[in-house]
Amino acid sequence: MSQQRTEPTRRERAKEDKSRRIVAAARALFAEHGVSRVTTQQIADRADVAVGTLFRYAASKAELLIMVQNEEFAAAIEEGLTVANVVSSAASPTEVVLAVLTPVVLCIREHPENGRTYLHELVFGDPTEANRRRGLVLAEQLEGGIARALERSAHIEHGEATVLAGVVTAIVHIGVTATIHLDRGADELLADIRTQIDTVIAPRGSSSDLVSAPQREGLS
Repeated sequence: MSQQRTEPTRRERAKEDKSRRIVAAARALFAEHGVSRVTTQQIADRADVAVGTLFRYAASKAELLIMVQNEEFAAAIEEGLTVANVVSSAASPTEVVLAVLTPVVLCIREHPENGRTYLHELVFGDPTEANRRRGLVLAEQLEGGIARALERSAHIEHGEATVLAGVVTAIVHIGVTATIHLDRGADELLADIRTQIDTVIAPRGSSSDLVSAPQREGLS
């Protein structure tokens, strides 16, 4: 039996190197100038590849932005879920959910134009494109993490927690993408998100809501 090859070939290494250079160039230029002020030619020049080569790795500038932002979005989600898992048991449901959301909001607002464009592309772009599909999977992971945080901290059932998680993500999406909010700093934006989430979640976290219907009937 022949031994299975594990080492990448020279061609594979060259391809991986070009991919890394393209993503690094796109990340740096988007951070410096914003996605609308960067051209694919500039990205290709900084990555030291031909434009035609660049388009073999990403079909458009939007896809390059999604490739870059997916990495940052994934790291922010992981950080938020990790922090939420160690939040004090005395914390309110809103505080637990904000622990999940804060790194995500900071990530998206690090460069407002890039964050808005990224979310817009995920919502309205082709969901079958590989990078968008990964971004949508990340969004589902975030929503699932919020639902689990609500189940744990607010003691509500999975179905309702899933619905509320969708409401929470909608609140965040509007907060970080609406043109009227572009001049808001991250702290102000998070404070507004906190108020809205608390309005949605607080009634579910009250002591009366933690008593089941049969228990309430027995107490009446």
